[in-house]
Amino acid sequence: MLCTRLTNARFLTMDPRHPVAHDLGIWRGRIVGVDEAVTSLPARRVVDLGGATVLPGFIDSHVHLAWAGLKAGTPSVAPCERIEDILAVVDAAARRPAPAGAWVEVAGYDQRALGRHLTAAELDRVSHGRKVFLMHDSGHACVVNTAVLELLPDGTPHEDGFLAESAMTAARRLRLPYSQEELADAIEKAARACLDEGVTACAEAGIGGGLLGHSPVELGAYQLLRDRGRLPLRVQLMASGDTLRPRAAHPDDGFPRSLDLGLRTGFGDDWLSLGALKIYTDGGMMARTAALTSPYEGTAGDTGRFQDEPERIAALIVDGHLAGWQLAVHAIGDRAADLALDALERAQRLRPRPDARHRVEHAGLIRPDQLPRFAALGVSAVVQPNFLRSFGDDYATVMGEGRADWMYRGRGFLDHGVELVGSSDRPVTDGSPLRAIQFMVERLSLSGRSIGPDEAVTVDEALRAYTVAGARACRWEDAAGALAAGKRADLVVLGDDPHRVAPSRIGDIQVLATYVDGRDARAGT
Repeated sequence: MLCTRLTNARFLTMDPRHPVAHDLGIWRGRIVGVDEAVTSLPARRVVDLGGATVLPGFIDSHVHLAWAGLKAGTPSVAPCERIEDILAVVDAAARRPAPAGAWVEVAGYDQRALGRHLTAAELDRVSHGRKVFLMHDSGHACVVNTAVLELLPDGTPHEDGFLAESAMTAARRLRLPYSQEELADAIEKAARACLDEGVTACAEAGIGGGLLGHSPVELGAYQLLRDRGRLPLRVQLMASGDTLRPRAAHPDDGFPRSLDLGLRTGFGDDWLSLGALKIYTDGGMMARTAALTSPYEGTAGDTGRFQDEPERIAALIVDGHLAGWQLAVHAIGDRAADLALDALERAQRLRPRPDARHRVEHAGLIRPDQLPRFAALGVSAVVQPNFLRSFGDDYATVMGEGRADWMYRGRGFLDHGVELVGSSDRPVTDGSPLRAIQFMVERLSLSGRSIGPDEAVTVDEALRAYTVAGARACRWEDAAGALAAGKRADLVVLGDDPHRVAPSRIGDIQVLATYVDGRDARAGT
């Protein structure tokens, strides 16, 4: 007997053997089959979906749940566009009652509308003797007041209180760590927001260190949720690259660095597991720190920056590969992509691993000559289409006419045989997969500007990026990404079919229900 049969729906299975179905059977959290395989079977519960469209649950292959949840509960200066308005928010936050020594943390900072960065001196005027930390929306920079600057290690580079990349990390380390209980609450809050948008599984892009780690024991917060039955969707965790340490392993093991006990990609279960090793190469376009081969337009030769010495980054990539990890290499600019591809080529020469499934996270600006290199290495491109939907006007301006069409590609990757994987980088911008899919098809920013129109993909290809390709990038293809017998009963119920509405309406399709493990995770049934 089936636990549940879902009926009277248009199931877009993403399974080429049976692409469309009208019935789907579930038993103990797994799909038994579709249509004639289940229609006549008895079921404890039959759910009439009223003609809705059903897809495999969306997989968001690059998110920051803890950051998203914490940001949602933090005072924000978005969308302030005047210095005085930002300072007023900081002033109000600094006046709030707080334990002795507590920092004033403010989110939503973005200098682009202001025309310049705030300064430490300006923050000093409204800090009321407290340490102030304004997080840049990109996650790659911050502005702090003098009380924080005075605590930084000697030689930490800053520009009147503005700190980027590793300098920001130094400031964050003064504040950390958050408690596991605090992190657990934030993760659960963000995960439930994912469910509302049809996401049933995601990859947390870096815990325990790096730019956005929140505690050296951050994994414990996820285990806490899992143990208490409060983890509402499936999460794969990327360990930050700087959590690897030299290990005195047996010489035959062949790796110089690893996590404690040799933990690596694949450890865990269907709900919580270790995924790729996250390694940063450069910064981001929003903060103007993505590493480019040619300068940002309108600057005096600024080509962004690497997170560390290129040789040290490359060595970490190679060591991660030798230790058996799948790698998720953050590379937004084309100069950073060169570094990543060179290091991955070297790693594969030293120890060939044909199914390593290494990933380049973001792949924000990829030159035409780099596309064949992605394909030759079997590297997937994990892109964030909503970046261009939200920030495309600005990005296209700073890249200039000659490079704007290379940003966050779609068609270029697919035509070269590169796996195109969709993700959000939540909370940097809009996390909705449907709105991202709309952009992938239309290539229009919120203002209506066309950005790289030749990079547009079909609706099917965009849906695949958030289902089949997402599952493969996370090494879940045996259990997720399609509605087929034996796979997890994780699915999203939509108010319309993305194929049957105008592309401009895809992002507005209503998410009616999100099933995880055969149950409507939003309704609790």
